[in-house]
Amino acid sequence: MSQIVLQTHSISKHYGTTCAVDNVNIVIKKGDIYGLIGRNGAGKTTLIRMITALTFASSGELSLFGQTSASGLNAARCRMGSVVEIPALYPHLSARQNLEYYRKLRGIPNKSAVDEALTAVNLMDTDKKKFRNFSLGMKQRLGLALALLSNPDFIILDEPTNGLDPMGIVEMREMIKRLRTDRGITFMISSHILSELSLIATRYGIIHDGKMIKELTDAELREKCQRCLSIKVDDTKKAAVVLETVLNTTMYKVLSNNEIRLYDYFDNIAEVPLALNTHGVRVSALTEINDNLEDYFMSLIEAVTPANGGKKDA
Repeated sequence: MSQIVLQTHSISKHYGTTCAVDNVNIVIKKGDIYGLIGRNGAGKTTLIRMITALTFASSGELSLFGQTSASGLNAARCRMGSVVEIPALYPHLSARQNLEYYRKLRGIPNKSAVDEALTAVNLMDTDKKKFRNFSLGMKQRLGLALALLSNPDFIILDEPTNGLDPMGIVEMREMIKRLRTDRGITFMISSHILSELSLIATRYGIIHDGKMIKELTDAELREKCQRCLSIKVDDTKKAAVVLETVLNTTMYKVLSNNEIRLYDYFDNIAEVPLALNTHGVRVSALTEINDNLEDYFMSLIEAVTPANGGKKDA
């Protein structure tokens, strides 16, 4: 059985009457690249801030490397690195000077730690160039180097590719994959871009309005995205009623272009247009397609949004 690196039990965070994180349960195992997915404002950063002790939970329990007590968590966090929001690096110092400052501040005795971190993120050749003159990609990589400084077993990255150009995104992605393979580091990476995380993540947690609505593996996610029926109709509202009352399924979503995507009835496809036509819904096209990852993510969000007219069982 894989070692559990991080686990939360009904962890919540309230700011006055606002619930930013609501009874979230999460499990991250050794070797995972765990993708925390959610729209901006979904609660990703607040959850990360609780894990990294930048803020404290209003209720619930946090376990890190099996430690749950305050003293145990403090010790366990020594095995963790993180980049949350903007890395706190000094603009007038070089990459090496920044890391050397933090090595001494944290009491890291290994003097080669700075070189090792710079090498890992391809910043050994920056010489005396000041941080303020770095490109955004270089700044993000130096933030990752800062997280690597203490040779951690677990790293948390909050939107690590935010604002990067395509080349910077590829560089960051390849570094994360290499660090997992070569050093055995477990990662938790938050993002609102599922397509990017899908290229590296092994497991996912999907958060919406502070609630964890789904945890699944990469294989399970791809299985969910394999098949759907794309149905073009003249009246999506009437079609939704037929699907739910006649065909007894809620496994669908309504798109804005008179299209419904149905995640059911693959073994009885002919029943779908027959039921719709019988009940006054004109079907102009029906095609079996593969859904994509963003579509699946949106279907989950819509399924827990009260204003959504059609819900599907995800």
